[in-house]
Amino acid sequence: MPETTPDKATVLAELRAAAVIAVLRAPGPDPARGACSALVEGGVRAIEVTYTTPEAASVIRWAAETFGDKVVVGAGTLTEVAQVREAVAAGARYLVSPGLDAQVAAAMADSGLLSMVGALTPSEVMAARRVGDVVKLFPGSLGGPAYLKALRGPFPDVPFMPTGGVSRDNVRAWLDAGAVAVGAGGELVPAAALAAGDWQQISDRAADFVAAL
Repeated sequence: MPETTPDKATVLAELRAAAVIAVLRAPGPDPARGACSALVEGGVRAIEVTYTTPEAASVIRWAAETFGDKVVVGAGTLTEVAQVREAVAAGARYLVSPGLDAQVAAAMADSGLLSMVGALTPSEVMAARRVGDVVKLFPGSLGGPAYLKALRGPFPDVPFMPTGGVSRDNVRAWLDAGAVAVGAGGELVPAAALAAGDWQQISDRAADFVAAL
């Protein structure tokens, strides 16, 4: 476990500055490491290693040690308490769950790390904001930036991080609608590029996303 717990406000400020969080779903640890390096080369400064990636904890540990303060490394798709504890021990600086599970959310809160809890509807947002620091709007593709803008009406002080349906063409619209950052998955790190080890394509897509900001 890290010797000191990263300050939540500091991590949130770093994610705001990064704007784009690469949501990495890789078929194995080696492709995940290759993708991480390509993303950083392209200018991405925040990476969420999901727990659908085999040996996710080892990738998180490697990324945290390799890139240090240059990249904000977190853990995503956390659906079990054991995963939360493992991710914390591996050096994740923030934790992300796709939905609201009471036990998982409690473990995330107890870790002291910045936590993002998934929600979509207004009722879910009300529940998620009570147990997490940031609301992960998922899947964002269902409503787009206009939906986030509508949610900001009754929830002006809730920090939202939309994931799903984020592309280089709409990333600016998401941020203008009030997102503190966006999570970009397949549009930034295509499954085909991961499978083929096409790191140049991933690096180029990262640069395109950064340029779109």
